[in-house]
Amino acid sequence: MTYISPLEQFEIYYIFGPITNSGLFILLAFTLIYHFLYFGTKKGTIIPNRWQSVVELLYLALLNLIKENIGAKGIKYFPFIFIIFIFILFTNLLGMIPYSFTVTSHIIVTFTLSLSIFIGVTLIGFNIHGLHFFSFFVPQGAPKPLLPLLVVIELISYTARAFSLAIRLFANMMSGHTLLKIIASFGWTLMTMGGFALPLLSIIPIALILAITGLEIGIAFLQAYVFTILTCIYLNDAIHLH
Repeated sequence: MTYISPLEQFEIYYIFGPITNSGLFILLAFTLIYHFLYFGTKKGTIIPNRWQSVVELLYLALLNLIKENIGAKGIKYFPFIFIIFIFILFTNLLGMIPYSFTVTSHIIVTFTLSLSIFIGVTLIGFNIHGLHFFSFFVPQGAPKPLLPLLVVIELISYTARAFSLAIRLFANMMSGHTLLKIIASFGWTLMTMGGFALPLLSIIPIALILAITGLEIGIAFLQAYVFTILTCIYLNDAIHLH
């Protein structure tokens, strides 16, 4: 019997020309996002249809998220926040389709996103406050003898944001899909073995697969939300220096 590693689903390979499976699903995600927004907004009516209702609910939810975590000054960053959320959500959900590819299960993708956000937020901070932005790394009311140590700690903590954003999303998506693959392989093995008892026992892993699939769909939404709200918090720190 050929052994198939549960990590094989994360392998990147060329499909045609320079296009890899990862690149293909990124393009597919943007295509779906375009059509989702297009059909949800092309015929705006006072009484919205289903597509329009979903788009409007998503729009209002993210707008309220920005107002609550950044304030009025953060509204101009709404397009940026919106595309981050919807891109991560669509790539997460695409990865739940059997034989598809989960783009966000690769650290290079999530780290590129988080590093871009980290650099962008830092530049916004310097653009608004100039050199006064460095005061963000100096805790108020701290004893002067401890300031050098505290500044170093604050710098490390600030820099770690680029890594924590990436690792949180990557680790959750990769671990969930790996677990699904292991349990699915176990259930299939029980179903294909001889006798009566073992195929009957396969009901247990199949039930677990259904439960974990539902959980993974929830995690797909949750991780998109967490990534987005942390981005809002980082923007708030850059804009208001707290």
